[in-house]
Amino acid sequence: MAKEDFYKLLGVGKNASDAEIKKSYRKMAMKYHPDRNKEKPEESEKNFKQIKEAYEILSDPQKRSAYDQFGHAGVDNSMGGGRGGFSGGAEGFGDIFGDVFGDIFGGGGGRQRSNVQRGADLRYNLELTLEEAVAGTEAKIRVPVLTTCSECNGSGAKKGSSPVTCSTCQGHGQVRMQQGFFSVQQACPTCHGSGQQIKDPCHQCHGQGRVQENKTLSVKVPEGVDTGDRIRLSGEGEAGANGGPSGDLYVQVQVKDHPIFTREGANLYCEVPISFPVACLGGELEVPTLSGKVKLKVPAETQTGKLFRLRGKGVKPVRGGSVGDLMCRVQIETPVRLTKEQKVLVEQFRETLSTGGKHHSPQEHTWIDGVKSFFDKLTG
Repeated sequence: MAKEDFYKLLGVGKNASDAEIKKSYRKMAMKYHPDRNKEKPEESEKNFKQIKEAYEILSDPQKRSAYDQFGHAGVDNSMGGGRGGFSGGAEGFGDIFGDVFGDIFGGGGGRQRSNVQRGADLRYNLELTLEEAVAGTEAKIRVPVLTTCSECNGSGAKKGSSPVTCSTCQGHGQVRMQQGFFSVQQACPTCHGSGQQIKDPCHQCHGQGRVQENKTLSVKVPEGVDTGDRIRLSGEGEAGANGGPSGDLYVQVQVKDHPIFTREGANLYCEVPISFPVACLGGELEVPTLSGKVKLKVPAETQTGKLFRLRGKGVKPVRGGSVGDLMCRVQIETPVRLTKEQKVLVEQFRETLSTGGKHHSPQEHTWIDGVKSFFDKLTG
C-alpha cells in the first residue's frame, strides 16, 4: 500500500517552516495519543507511527530535501531502524513525548542542553544634521551595555574557583517528572537549566558573568543616509551569557530639520526670495547649496512660485544611483516702508499700466486691473 504524503499527514504545506512543522507535529501527537483514543488503540497507534515517521523526515533538512525530490523512495533507507523506527508500547511513546514536551518545558529528551545564550541586540538613536547625513561623517557614541565580566571571564565564579556540576540534575539542566503515562522534561529548579552551580560567586558581577558598562564606539556614517536608515555594528550588542556570542548594535539614523532645505529622496528643496524688479526685468541671484553658494540666472517676467532646477546639487543616494538635484522655488518679495519718492515712482509705474488711450484686449484689461489692485494694497 502506498504511503500517504508526509506533508498531508502533518497538515502543512510543502513550503512550511521548521517551526510550523514542529507545531503541527505536537498537535497531531496529542490528537492520536493512545491514551486519548482507548476505543480504537490499534488505529491510534498506526496513526501515531505515521506522524512520527513524517516528522522525523521533515524535521531533518537532508532527509526533507531527499523526500521533496524523490518522494518516499528517497528516504526509505533512512527509515529502516534506529531513531526512524517505531517501538510500540509505553517506551516508544515516552521517547516521542520527551521530544514534544521537552521544547515546551525547556527540556530535550533527557540530554544535557547547553545554557550558552547569544546576547541581546541593542538600538541607538543617532541624530545627524542634514549636512552630516548628505556628506557622511564619523560619529562617536556612548552606549550602556552588558559586557563580559573581566574578573571571572564570564563564568560568574570567584577568581580561582569555577562552577560545579549541579547536584540536582547531574549537569543535564533538566529534570524528568513522571506523571502516570507521561514523562515530562522541565528546567532544573536548582540551576535553572544551566547544569552548573556557583558556590562562590564573583564579587564584581555577583555570579551573573556580565556587568553593565558604558562603551564608546566610533560609527562610520556613509554619505546619503536618511531618517529611518540603520547601521549595523556586528558584535557590539550585549555580551552573551555563559560564553555565548555578543548581539549586534543597530544605530538608527534621525536627520534633524534644516532651516533652509527640505529633502525628498535624492532631491533637496528650498525657497529663494527675489525682489520685484528682478522678477520683472530678470537678473542673477546667489543661491545657497550644501556645498556653498552658486549663481542662478532669473529670466525676465518670472512669476512667484516658479521652480528652478540646479542639477547635481542634491543628495547621492546611500544605496547607489545618480546624485539628485536642488529645486529652488522663487518667492517675490513685496517692498515695504516705501519712501515718498518710491511711492511716486510706483504711482508713475501704475499709470503707465493704464490704457493711456490705447486699446487693450479684455485679457489685458484683466491683467492691468489685477496689477492696480496689487499696488493699491502695496501703497495702502
